Amino acid sequence: MSEAPELTQTSSTPKKSTSSVQDTVGRKAPFGSRYLTDEDQVWSHNAWDHVPPPDDQGEIIAKALEKQKTNPVPSEEKAKYNDRPSRHWDNFYKMNASNFFKNRRWLNNEFPELIAGTKAGAGPFVVAEIGCGAGNSAYPLLTMNENPDLRIFAYDYSPHAVKLVQRNPLYESPPIGSIEAAVWDLSSPAGIPGNLEEGMVDVVVLVFVMSALHPNEWRQAIENIHKILKPGGLVVLRDYGRYDLAQLRFKANRLLDDNFYIRGDKTRVYFFELDELSLLFTGQKASASEHASAETCIIENEEESGNPDSAPIGEQSITAALADVHISSNTIAEEPTVTVSDHSPSDGTKLEAKVPMPEPMIHPNLMTLEDATTKPLFTTEQLGVDRRLLVNRKRQLKMYRVWMQGQFRKAIE
Repeated sequence: MSEAPELTQTSSTPKKSTSSVQDTVGRKAPFGSRYLTDEDQVWSHNAWDHVPPPDDQGEIIAKALEKQKTNPVPSEEKAKYNDRPSRHWDNFYKMNASNFFKNRRWLNNEFPELIAGTKAGAGPFVVAEIGCGAGNSAYPLLTMNENPDLRIFAYDYSPHAVKLVQRNPLYESPPIGSIEAAVWDLSSPAGIPGNLEEGMVDVVVLVFVMSALHPNEWRQAIENIHKILKPGGLVVLRDYGRYDLAQLRFKANRLLDDNFYIRGDKTRVYFFELDELSLLFTGQKASASEHASAETCIIENEEESGNPDSAPIGEQSITAALADVHISSNTIAEEPTVTVSDHSPSDGTKLEAKVPMPEPMIHPNLMTLEDATTKPLFTTEQLGVDRRLLVNRKRQLKMYRVWMQGQFRKAIE
């Protein structure tokens, strides 16, 4: 499965040491308190804190969605894209091998409980990276590991991805700890992997994984995750957020369903709303404080940013291919724009009306979870939005990315 690539580090970017989202347990807000009070100064710094979406973002979204919904994937073709999706990821890894995605060194800042298991004296600690791809989370963890009792299990439903993990020189002879990779479909109704026991895992890593599943597969995936975790075990998650740049740039014949798309390489991607992830794991919509974190944005200078210890920027260059969209000539559209007229003043000039941001839409598969009488499988440790503005000062361009990030703890019965 897939992840947005990171940028290369430059000397002009200070090392990032805080999480990219605001959460529910009172951690400090990202980056500090550099507020953008004068829009004309947007190009003067590499990063701004707590910037709301721009006034024209509603227009950009409306225009993009209108084009997509006018030309969706034909109904008769949808079945072939949802049939054996693992083969499309297999083809992806056969073509790109381990060269496409960068290692996720930003895990250090975002998920401290995961990193704690790699420290000397941590004791027995089991990590399962699901949707491991070429091992872009597993191997950074193994490389930094100081804990001889760390066990890493790496799973993907792409057999070729698993082979890439197994071909890594560290696989047979890790410096300390152990790693084991196997083919497993997270959404399989057959249950958990054969090399795991129920209640065995301390932390499950899900990075850009749930978005690759069909909405009909989500609940089975959550049940399988719940089975392999210890009571009190943790899920750390990062995934695509609603109206991310990647979503808005899909062209005609890519929309499978609302907020669910097929890329040019036939891999699928869903763009989540905050309430959807909360409902999936806890059976409840996100709290007011979690929603408040979605109203802010960090601005990054696209030319100079790219500290490999920071959360993934997701773009190597504005002119380069967006890996999470797998850009090709039939995938990406022109920058969407729209002008909406309200009424004309007496002097005959047109008055432009601001198009509001769309109302949040929850997938129908999740609406029944809120009314369920069953006990929630997880509680929320962290849930927020990393809403980031990439700034290319040289070309005077702005590009908005939206990622969801969460940590969910298995309830102790």
